[in-house]
Amino acid sequence: MGHREDLLEGAKRCLLEKGFLRTTARDIVKESGTNLASIGYHYGSKAELLVQAYIALIEGVGERFDPGLGGQVTQPPGSLERFEEVWASIIRTVPESRAIWLLSFELMFQDERLEEVRKLLAEAQRDGRAGLTALFGGVPEADLDPEAVETEGRLYQTLLNGLMVQWLFDPASASTAEQLTEGLRRVMRGAAKS
Repeated sequence: MGHREDLLEGAKRCLLEKGFLRTTARDIVKESGTNLASIGYHYGSKAELLVQAYIALIEGVGERFDPGLGGQVTQPPGSLERFEEVWASIIRTVPESRAIWLLSFELMFQDERLEEVRKLLAEAQRDGRAGLTALFGGVPEADLDPEAVETEGRLYQTLLNGLMVQWLFDPASASTAEQLTEGLRRVMRGAAKS
């Protein structure tokens, strides 16, 4: 591995251990075995490096959301069964990715102290919406309709964020995939009546 990769791996470890606010450039350098100048050379700033590390962590979690991993047969894309299957798969990742979700919420409750990081991550949310839309719809991201990403993707992202709040606050009472699916089923029945 080169300095760029070493910095990224070191930054990921620092984020998981210390979070955004307490991670210093010196912490990253110590953890990665590199030097301070490497951060600016490879990433431009500590903030940009931390954002890239965070995105890499989130992408790693997101890759485990797919219920089709491991050769399992998945339900038809767009079906209620697929909806439930994907949420069950997402929920299975929560215990091992708790520290990563805590990072997300650390960011939410910061003001201008992390403004540069927040701006960079806001841009990355579009990719998150696209990934979720592709996962639930069974469509490759490259083939997604932009309107689907901006509507369905936002719905999935909102549900995901709410679910993570529940799991971080009180896992014993957090929503299950079955409850989410039954809730959607009831909403759909109600909408069909009107």
